[in-house]
Amino acid sequence: MAGGLFRFYNWEQMEFPKASPRARLERLLAIDQASKPRVYLQIFDAAEIFSLNYALELILSAGIATLGLVLNSPAVVIGAMLISPLMGPILAAGLALAAADLYLGIKALLNVVLSSVCAILFAAALVYLLPFQSPTNEILARTQPNLLDLGVALFSGLAGSIVVCRGGGGGGVTALPGVAIAVALMPPLCTVGFGAGSGFDWQIINGAGLLFLTNLAAITASAFLVFYAVRMDVSELRAQIDSSIREHASTDRLYRLLTSAGLARGLGDIGRLHWRILMLVVALVALFIPLRQSLFQLREETVGRTAAAEAARLLAPPGIVVNRQLDLTPERVILRLVVTESVPENRIREAEKLLLRRTGKDATVSVRKVASEEELALLRERFRKPEPPPPPPDLDATRREWIARLEQPLKAVWPAEIAPLVSYEVSLTPEDVLVRLRYQSETPLDSAAEAMLTKVLRVGLSAQNLRLVLEQEKPVKPPAGRPSSGT
Repeated sequence: MAGGLFRFYNWEQMEFPKASPRARLERLLAIDQASKPRVYLQIFDAAEIFSLNYALELILSAGIATLGLVLNSPAVVIGAMLISPLMGPILAAGLALAAADLYLGIKALLNVVLSSVCAILFAAALVYLLPFQSPTNEILARTQPNLLDLGVALFSGLAGSIVVCRGGGGGGVTALPGVAIAVALMPPLCTVGFGAGSGFDWQIINGAGLLFLTNLAAITASAFLVFYAVRMDVSELRAQIDSSIREHASTDRLYRLLTSAGLARGLGDIGRLHWRILMLVVALVALFIPLRQSLFQLREETVGRTAAAEAARLLAPPGIVVNRQLDLTPERVILRLVVTESVPENRIREAEKLLLRRTGKDATVSVRKVASEEELALLRERFRKPEPPPPPPDLDATRREWIARLEQPLKAVWPAEIAPLVSYEVSLTPEDVLVRLRYQSETPLDSAAEAMLTKVLRVGLSAQNLRLVLEQEKPVKPPAGRPSSGT
């Protein structure tokens, strides 16, 4: 059946070209070879420095992120992440390291630096103009990065680079919403701007700056790893796009500046691969040290807070705990509780042993009991100062008081028309109150008038034992032969 449909081959003697590991990975990721030049040029364009669209996206994203941080609104901050165009030049830096493209690397580096400075200055100016500069939870959450943030940035950079290598996911380099939200490039920069605009709070500036550098280095390293793994550095690809890049760069001021500086021969070379890898490793190691320290500090705080919560439950039920305060220092754990009921001393010692066992640090537990309403009432009664006795009245004040009390009823009932009152006096004796009235009249007052006066004066002076003495005086007649007044 030599001429039939089936032919027999000696498979053991046939030779097939063996694919390299990078080629096999490229096939596994379903990356189209024909799309590589387009992806390369797309990333190259994303690193453009002087672009109005890029500048508008950067400023708008910085403004939205700053206001979202100040308002403590996660939704607004996420919106700023989606607009931020910073992912483009950072991926371009990774591609420049993978493809050994010096011109693209310089463009990407300048773009990242200028973008970062502009975003920070704009955020600082915006915060300076606000009537208040109070750090919110969204701001404080970006001031303590750790190794977990480095891991998030690495995975985000890998995801974004793979999406870009497969054609951009239908939306280009910057249309990576999931990656943009995960890595959050703009909020840390705006947090640095908040620290600068609110009076140069270096704790906020340093923490947020470290977070941005972590994201920057991790995304660049992961992008370098992906772009190199899928063979974006092969000479055939560079030969296809070199003419397009040179045509595009002919009007670029940066390209002309590099050419005039004598760097034209090195524009297509960033050096050997191992030096590029070493550069990324050094950057990641430099970030690893403070991030590792922050992670250990976070672990100690988490362990300490968990142990403190367990110790508080051992000391008293949650219903009687008024306040709980935990102080964590490198050498000691201090737990302070305010409760409404007494706590036995042996429980306090057990809680200190628990904290020592869980945290490995010396522990001090302080429990204070607040007084109940009954106890507070007793304390107030005990410490209440007795009211001082009123000062004794002086003699002159007593005299004025009695005279006033006597004059009021006398004016009301004394018959001044028939018996003008000459004088009156009040005397206090051990037995009674003596009232002496002297008046002028041709005839003395009758007994009925005397009884009425006595009754009225007893009421007015509030004295039951009152003795009234009436003394009559004859009116004085003018001398004979002398005319009276009025004639």
